[in-house]
Amino acid sequence: QVQLVESGGGLVQAGGSLRLSCEASGIVSSINAMAWYRQAPGKERELVAAITRSGATNYPDSVKGRFTISRDNAKHMLYLQMNSLKPEDTAVYYCNAEYILAGIPHRAWGQGTQVTVSS
Repeated sequence: QVQLVESGGGLVQAGGSLRLSCEASGIVSSINAMAWYRQAPGKERELVAAITRSGATNYPDSVKGRFTISRDNAKHMLYLQMNSLKPEDTAVYYCNAEYILAGIPHRAWGQGTQVTVSS
């Protein structure tokens, strides 16, 4: 199994920055793609940024140019640098990892970290 723990959330004013971190533990060698998702109250969980094991990234238009995802495979860490934050970025942010065990794909989720952007 893979366990994920996020950190780095908090309260920030619009235009500010935050850096989220996610530490993976367990069978980390099985992890392939990783991603950040977010869920605002009353809304569905949505993809914020994704990164493959080799470092290819993907962002939705809503965060492109403002958010940067990165990972350190040696330290089993995933990061999300968030700049130019907007009130609409307020949400619980979740770390996600895709991994395969015994040929079966799995997904692991962290517990989430709250990001609040004040106007």
